[in-house]
Amino acid sequence: MKNDIRNELAVCGFEAVKALAKCNPQKISRFYYTRDRMMDFKDLFKSLAERKVPYNNIPEGELEKLSGTPHHQGVVAMIRNEEIPHLNTEITDEWLHNKESAILLDRVGNANNLGAIVRSAAFFGFKNIVIPRDEAQSSVTTSSYRVAQGGMEYVNIYSILSIEKLLVSMKGKMIRFGTDVRGRTPIAKIPELCNEKKKPALIVLGNEEHGISRLVRDNCDELVTIPFSSGAGEGKAQPIESLNVAQAAAIVLYECRDILS
Repeated sequence: MKNDIRNELAVCGFEAVKALAKCNPQKISRFYYTRDRMMDFKDLFKSLAERKVPYNNIPEGELEKLSGTPHHQGVVAMIRNEEIPHLNTEITDEWLHNKESAILLDRVGNANNLGAIVRSAAFFGFKNIVIPRDEAQSSVTTSSYRVAQGGMEYVNIYSILSIEKLLVSMKGKMIRFGTDVRGRTPIAKIPELCNEKKKPALIVLGNEEHGISRLVRDNCDELVTIPFSSGAGEGKAQPIESLNVAQAAAIVLYECRDILS
């Protein structure tokens, strides 16, 4: 939940706040907790006191008002609602120099899906995520922070104005993989292709309803797909044609964990 007057964003959920307190305590501008969470954050209280940052024990109902959700798990940290940094050539040049892969989201609109993708990215070691500045794309919210379970502290999220321009600019520099149910390349081939060409991957995940757009498909080097069970044979139709984008992301990133290793 955003506090527009103070330009703050509420971070809630025990794992999300614990990671924030460990990795980026300087971001916290106010801190609230229930009495049973006091011992979990006693080390943080000392640093907050040194910076003269307010922290208070308040009832669960007040935490729900601050965070906008009953799923606060007894703790809410308020941080500055900063603008997501714009991706520039200096950053992408560093990716190429270090052979770092990246994830590009093509208008993933659900905040929980964004959070789940961030969690998988952090777990499998993908630290670069790019999102378009588009109304159809979810940005970083209280929900995505909570669902990411601390993953927000271990990834870099960048914004772009044009997905197509980024894909064009990365032509020949990164291997551009679009995830698509119509793809012919199984996702298990991604590390092989990257290692063979000695190039990092730019993996595009599509919108929950429509998948990747036509412009994305036209600007990808490979369209990849997750092979499904062969159990639908003998004339039986495949009951489910695709996975939720967050589920698909976890499977794709698992397969890609050893790119250029």
